[in-house]
Amino acid sequence: MEISDELLCLFSAEVRDDGDSYTIEIPKREVDTGGVEPGRVYRVALIEREGGVEPADTPDSPAPTDGPQPPVERGEIRYVEVEDLGKQGDGIARVERGYVIIVPDTEVGERVKIEITEVKSNFAVGEVIDDAL
Repeated sequence: MEISDELLCLFSAEVRDDGDSYTIEIPKREVDTGGVEPGRVYRVALIEREGGVEPADTPDSPAPTDGPQPPVERGEIRYVEVEDLGKQGDGIARVERGYVIIVPDTEVGERVKIEITEVKSNFAVGEVIDDAL
């Protein structure tokens, strides 16, 4: 499958029956990270999940063989702001296209310099190398 370079975001969502129409909710993080703006019109593509049960963006999913690659590389240095906390209490930062970077031992609102230590298809892990930003 060919995915356009113009892709702004990618997420899983349920199609909801609202009587006279159907609704797909866009996660708030897609608007907050600047990928999508309220009031604008976008083209929407719907892709059925393989098996139709598990979301395609779970950490156990195999890396895609085509489509967009992660916007970070192992060893890359980034400046990020921690926007949220994950289920394990690790900081979560988002970069291009809403791509998630997990940053252990950080708090919401912290701006830190990190080194990317692990890269997966749908998230990366970064280690703080300077927290005095």
